[in-house]
Amino acid sequence: MMRIPFVTFKPMECELDNDIRAAFERTFERSYYIGGPEDEKFEQSFAEYCGTKECVGVGNGLDALMLSLKALGIGSGDEVIVPSNTYIATALAVTYVGAIPVFVEPFLETFNLNPYNTEKAITEKTKAIIPVHLYGQPCDMDPIMEIANKYKLVIVEDCAQAHGATYKGQKVGTFGKVGCFSFYPGKNLGALGDAGAIVTDDQEIADKVRALGNYGSDFKYHHIYKGNNSRLDEMQAAFLSAKLPHLDRMNENRRYIASRYLAEIKNEYIELPKVIDDVTPVWHVFGIRCNHRDMLEKYLNDNGIGTNKHYPIPMHLQECYKDLNYSEGDFSIAEEISSTELSIPMYYGMTDEEIGYVVHVINNFSL
Repeated sequence: MMRIPFVTFKPMECELDNDIRAAFERTFERSYYIGGPEDEKFEQSFAEYCGTKECVGVGNGLDALMLSLKALGIGSGDEVIVPSNTYIATALAVTYVGAIPVFVEPFLETFNLNPYNTEKAITEKTKAIIPVHLYGQPCDMDPIMEIANKYKLVIVEDCAQAHGATYKGQKVGTFGKVGCFSFYPGKNLGALGDAGAIVTDDQEIADKVRALGNYGSDFKYHHIYKGNNSRLDEMQAAFLSAKLPHLDRMNENRRYIASRYLAEIKNEYIELPKVIDDVTPVWHVFGIRCNHRDMLEKYLNDNGIGTNKHYPIPMHLQECYKDLNYSEGDFSIAEEISSTELSIPMYYGMTDEEIGYVVHVINNFSL
């Protein structure tokens, strides 16, 4: 029996060991830890990579969303549409600026935001839509942008799991007013701690996010906003700069793994994710669905294959959102995904033998 973890960083870390250590030594010797040349270098490089004019580093992905909403003037009494099945950070960012998250059901086949359901949820209080490119699969952005333009709504893209993914040849994060990224260590582009960034073509928004993340200060001891402390530190910026040149190559490896899963997993009890036309996913997560998810999970774990569940309790049923007065059954698609989704191993450096073993074991699953 092989043992395959759900995720491991070892293949990547072995390849990039010298680069990572050099980044540490360079930053440590410089003794400059906040807002210095490493931060500036990474922001410029990541903006160029995404194809935007501006990038602002922040403390984490949640702050990227929250500070973007703040910078856009979204606050108390406003409504912001979010998918019903994303990670809770998407909704928390809306809550933290005083606005109300309005949950909208996704497509069951792709896990991503359904434009038809989105349009039905719009009210006179709606100010923004947050499409989440979940698991590294780009949303169908054309109809989402059409709806936003029709109702004069702001698009803030949640790209926390989609570094380098494209829709019709264009990088995610560049369709809306702002694109928000997390560099949590497990992401396709991960720091060695918490980190995040926003990208935008709007200089005013970039400047405001930078000030809001620096205690609301535009220059030292001068505070124009009631801000937060959320900055990308020099060490994490240096680590990210070491990894960024390798991102496309490592994403391509993930696509290879996914292509084998999609072509070779053949089991009547397993629903594979659907990939829409004209997108290039980056497969941060490869989530399958099974009506006997817990049985499948135990079976895979017993056969040495690591798994994870994204996300077993949908947001509207989380205790922290009981004030929104939702009940079981209110978002049936999100609930179905939460009860049937199982994520299988997906990480840079999986060998053909390991991929084949995962496929073989899944194909042999039966009731």
